[in-house]
Amino acid sequence: MFSIQNLQLGYHHNSDPIIKELSLELPKNKVIGLIGPNGCGKSTLLKGLSRLIEPQAGKVLLGDTDMASLSNRQIAQQISVLPQSQTHPEGLTVRQLVEYGRTPYVSHWGKLSQQDNKIVDRVMAEMSIESLSDTALEALSGGQRQRVWIAMILAQDTDIIMLDEPTTFLDIAYQIELMKLMRDLKEQGKSIIVVLHDLNQAARYCDWLVLLKVGKLQGFGTPQEVITQAMLADVFDVQAQIISEPISGAPMCLYL
Repeated sequence: MFSIQNLQLGYHHNSDPIIKELSLELPKNKVIGLIGPNGCGKSTLLKGLSRLIEPQAGKVLLGDTDMASLSNRQIAQQISVLPQSQTHPEGLTVRQLVEYGRTPYVSHWGKLSQQDNKIVDRVMAEMSIESLSDTALEALSGGQRQRVWIAMILAQDTDIIMLDEPTTFLDIAYQIELMKLMRDLKEQGKSIIVVLHDLNQAARYCDWLVLLKVGKLQGFGTPQEVITQAMLADVFDVQAQIISEPISGAPMCLYL
């Protein structure tokens, strides 16, 4: 899916890099979790992979194609991104926001086709927000708003989906629902890259983990390979016992 070659990322061309000399091959059709302490560069890496920020050095290949050579429209037809914080025009309704997900495909006239509307209907049903269709976004709770943004990402219908801390504002039932949705999307052939803070969530629902510390790669592999007592002590400065989670068999951290 992605070939990352000596990548260096920062928010200004001459600023200190946040991601430093990162080289990594990310496989397709997997749920890949980005984990690490606050400020380690997880969100920055996500922005670099989606070309929301340009590399200071190195490059990112999407398949065999250098992403620097792709238009914004071409990228939007292949990659959808749910950022950590979202902004929207005032007065927008739930359905109008979800319809924005079809923007990379509509004609220059901006009119949605019958197929576009079917996709919007389907994802709104999947996220259980049909009853909110005409509701203004400002009237929603944080959890409802997050589900609407996720619906917009699903309406974009890309092969690669990137989510930056998507469980923010969601209660535990919807967190589980979202994690199950990620697994379902993977079974449909999509590739998911997700920033997560909860290591037990990451271990249970992700196929691969990318571990960062101060902008550098500290580990990459299956949850069993990455989640260890030594890693937790070194990267997170916490003592923990690792057990096998009784339902899935994934590693589970018991913090001491």
